[in-house]
Amino acid sequence: MGITYHRPIPFRLANALLSMPDPLIQRFAGDPISVDGRTLNRSVQLLLKASESLDQDVLSTGDVTQRRTEMARAAGLGMPRAKGLHVVDRTIPGPESDLPLRVYRPFGLGAEPPAIVYFHGGGWVVGDIATHDGSCRALAVSSGCVVISVDYRLAPEHRFPAAPDDCLAAFRWVVDNAAELSIDPTAVAVAGDSAGGNLAAVVAQLCAGMDGPSPVAQGLIYPSTDFRMQTRSIDVFADGFFLTRESMHWFRDQYIDDDTPREDPMLSPLLADDVSGVAPAWVWTAGFDPLRDEGRAYAERLDKAGVTTHYRCYDDRVHGFFGMGVLPGGLEIIEEMGTQLGELIRSSARA
Repeated sequence: MGITYHRPIPFRLANALLSMPDPLIQRFAGDPISVDGRTLNRSVQLLLKASESLDQDVLSTGDVTQRRTEMARAAGLGMPRAKGLHVVDRTIPGPESDLPLRVYRPFGLGAEPPAIVYFHGGGWVVGDIATHDGSCRALAVSSGCVVISVDYRLAPEHRFPAAPDDCLAAFRWVVDNAAELSIDPTAVAVAGDSAGGNLAAVVAQLCAGMDGPSPVAQGLIYPSTDFRMQTRSIDVFADGFFLTRESMHWFRDQYIDDDTPREDPMLSPLLADDVSGVAPAWVWTAGFDPLRDEGRAYAERLDKAGVTTHYRCYDDRVHGFFGMGVLPGGLEIIEEMGTQLGELIRSSARA
């Protein structure tokens, strides 16, 4: 049975426009874009064209508040709200202050279901549990897991390592309080998109090197894995595909100090000395994403180290597609990813 969504009128209008026949898309968006043997999805191309009319001053400014406002606006349009689950907000003790969480429990789950501790994207600077509410709802229902979304501290107010410290603390709290949450403490995974994918990978590595609980699986959605920013995909997709190289540099400058080594595994999990003990992984990337190559490289690194690893590149998509349910076929992709992660969690918990 498919997921039922509440689709507000603005979402339905945007979805209808993006579902126009190709001849109309051709008129507004131009000829198809192909790179490296991949062709950009035509609705994605139309969305990119439409985004050119946005206030580019917001995207180029160094004003953190403006960027956070713009992400919240885009998130509100990009995803409908999945029905069929109970959602509650709460706070837990964090390393420096209380951490807000949002807990998503699909209806009909059995006793002590698996859980996913989710870290939102946004370059460690923007985004929160509200901007990723739609994605987490869809993930919870499609995976058949309780999803716990973490509102970790953001830069530049709280620079590195505040975010990974908060995320590690949140994961440990969830496992330690599994009875209160009515989840299986042996089937708790971590997941995240973009910066959140980075944080999920970092938490998995930290747990593998420490005493205490470790994630049973990890779901890494177009993750940042190498702070040196030297891959070919960053050069090829430096501009014009939502996430730009300029923005990546800006986010990095907000997150870390100038003298912080880019090779630190808590920033660049790809560069860790040993990844052989980390949790089984699903890694998803987008074909037209500056982060494509480092996500693929991390999947290859895990696989070579003997970690059970599944990899998929959605060749015709761009960075951020996990929050682009408004695109034709976008919700089906998000639901597919949720199903895959739920299956990995259950198989890893039984192993």
